[in-house]
Amino acid sequence: MGFNDLLQTIGGLGRFQVLNTAVLLFPMIFMASHNFLQNFTAAVPVHRCRIPELDNASVSFNISHITPFIPVDDNLKSKSCIRFKNAELGLWTNVTSSNNTESCKDGWVYDKSIFISTIITEWDLVCDLRKMRQVAQSIYMAGVLVGAFILGNLSDRFGRKTILTGSYLMMAVSGTCVAFLPNFVTYCTFRCLCGIAFSGITLNTISLCLEWTPPKGRNVIGTLFAYSFTCGQLLLPGFAYGIREWRWLQFTISSPYYVFFLTSWFVPESARWLIVKGRSLHALRNLQRVAWINGKKEEGEKLSEKALIAHMQSELSSIKQSHSFLDLFHTPGMRRITICLMLVWFSTGFAFYGLGMDLQKFGISIFLLQFVFGGIDLPAKLGGAILMSCIGRRVTQSGSLILAGVALLCNAFIPQDLKIVRIVLATFGKGCLASSFCCAYLYSSELFPTVIRQSGMGVVAMNARLGSMVAPLVLMLSEISTIFPPAIYGVAAILSGIAAVFLSETCNLQLPDTIEEVEARYKGKDIHRIIPKEEVPLTQNQPQAHSPKRLLVETV
Repeated sequence: MGFNDLLQTIGGLGRFQVLNTAVLLFPMIFMASHNFLQNFTAAVPVHRCRIPELDNASVSFNISHITPFIPVDDNLKSKSCIRFKNAELGLWTNVTSSNNTESCKDGWVYDKSIFISTIITEWDLVCDLRKMRQVAQSIYMAGVLVGAFILGNLSDRFGRKTILTGSYLMMAVSGTCVAFLPNFVTYCTFRCLCGIAFSGITLNTISLCLEWTPPKGRNVIGTLFAYSFTCGQLLLPGFAYGIREWRWLQFTISSPYYVFFLTSWFVPESARWLIVKGRSLHALRNLQRVAWINGKKEEGEKLSEKALIAHMQSELSSIKQSHSFLDLFHTPGMRRITICLMLVWFSTGFAFYGLGMDLQKFGISIFLLQFVFGGIDLPAKLGGAILMSCIGRRVTQSGSLILAGVALLCNAFIPQDLKIVRIVLATFGKGCLASSFCCAYLYSSELFPTVIRQSGMGVVAMNARLGSMVAPLVLMLSEISTIFPPAIYGVAAILSGIAAVFLSETCNLQLPDTIEEVEARYKGKDIHRIIPKEEVPLTQNQPQAHSPKRLLVETV
């Protein structure tokens, strides 16, 4: 008997699992808002050089008013980074050439009809500083990468709940500081800390959800986890539409984490992790509490610490050895899982954020497009969840990545003026990538064993964050050719989809607890823990026998 049998004894997928999942997933709604926040706080409004004589009383973007001062392009739009020489003196020449134009010596003015303020308008991150927008997003994603590596390991050592609670507080404090800091450097610094907190919240939320859920309910929980992120994408344009000043928008999506920090104290630590770490008495109290919530109080009271130790012997034996990051690559089975998942997560994050972080290039309302990009996740993730149950995790993971890659690759060669076609292809690709993320969180948690599950999730999630960190930088290649970014995203997704084929199927299988179980599956064996009737009973009231040995039956 293993931990999943204990969960069934105390109610399986009961009232506790519903409440626990709700408490954990509600904070995840604001996670997507933080990830895509710069679509609005770093939006680039229409701008032009400031002309003191023209802009003293009011600012006009009427082409007939500014043509004498500002050159226009082939589309009869005023240029953003140059003006005619001596324009500030009212002495201008209406001839566009390098000899008659100059840079914006007096700064810029911005069209505030859509956004009252953004970090672009506040710190003039335009023209020569225009790349700072992508750099800021990359710094945030670098924080997410660092958090995935560091906090993944720490949660395996100190517990899921401890790191989750600390991450809530970090997100609240750092996000609030971002809203009130005075310059771009401090903005980037505290956004990086928000990224670190993001990883701590995401990794420990999915682990606490899945480790309290029996196998038949994991698919539902994994899908709800993915949908919480989708809800955040749908809410963000609503918040941004109502709050047009970037500092107040930043504060609005950060302040709820003070409340989440307080509510997290009521979330129980993973009993599975406690047992593996040898804290069986604490695990017993948590299991009895869960049994009471699930209406199985009598069954919970019958549980004993001795029974937990007897029935979880394989898990307890694993704590005699110290596990580290290197165990992810030490054995053939773990090595294959880790490398393939690293590719899957990198490409998914790379393409997902590369596609979703530059919405202004499509030339329609950014609020509408953000809502559409969030809305496509609803059918995409539902379809992914159904496919995961019907045809398995492996085919779903591989297929969603390949389809996304094909859509993005096609989009690279669609002419810029065919906006509808480009938006349809981009939306389809975004949906496939959302399905890939939905599958990856559940699939990875099922592939890694309990003893190093958080370390494994931290490593693969780190690759997703590495991809999301590089993605904004790839967008800079659009200055060379608009084909490069979507083509690079598409090829990466197709290659990782092929890599996913080499992973093993986990649908309806118990979570592995030890590396030995993973290696047995790698060799084509499935280990079932069989407890003979004579063994130590699960409850205190059943008679004990004199043969305490467990039987491990290997089915080839």
